[in-house]
Amino acid sequence: MNRLASWLGCALCRVLALTWRVEVAGAEHLERLRASQRGFIFAVWHQSLIPLVWWHRAQGVTLLISDHTDGRRLATLARGWGYRVVQGSSTRGGARGMRGLLRALRDGHEVGLTPDGPRGPAGVVKPGTVAAARRAGAAILPVAAGVTKAWQARSWDRMRIPRPFARIRIVYAPPYHPAGSGALEDDQTDLAARLDAVYAVARSAS
Repeated sequence: MNRLASWLGCALCRVLALTWRVEVAGAEHLERLRASQRGFIFAVWHQSLIPLVWWHRAQGVTLLISDHTDGRRLATLARGWGYRVVQGSSTRGGARGMRGLLRALRDGHEVGLTPDGPRGPAGVVKPGTVAAARRAGAAILPVAAGVTKAWQARSWDRMRIPRPFARIRIVYAPPYHPAGSGALEDDQTDLAARLDAVYAVARSAS
């Protein structure tokens, strides 16, 4: 049943996505990081995850997905879209998840993380993203998706699911390396500000 639900969810998203109109800004930031052939981290608020997961499908990106029932369903869906999956979270399987992320980054892979996931609070950066970047010496690429028409979930993240024929504006901010010294909380505050800024640009243009 879980596999069937995942397959149906994937199929529904594919049908919806055929109608979406996507615009991209800041692609040069992504291209520069990829040209370096070094592992880096996509950072995105959980709210705008769905259009970004669709846009980056079949590119070999590694996702950290929480190790619980809903997470396992999402992992099945993600693999079907061509993602690598590391399972774990800040609340369960955290150490295993961090080891998998560091291994992927050091092997030169791209990693996608939601710093306020998997269960919120929304818009609050948890330590995992900046800790992984510090330990691996990896850059963070803040990215956001603004959507003109969307269903909004009643979940903690108020996730936005693009409606048919929605226009989606994907914006990549300049990449940066966390300071690597000083309090981790300072890097968390910095990342939150960068994500808020790029999300505001994406929403204003959509």
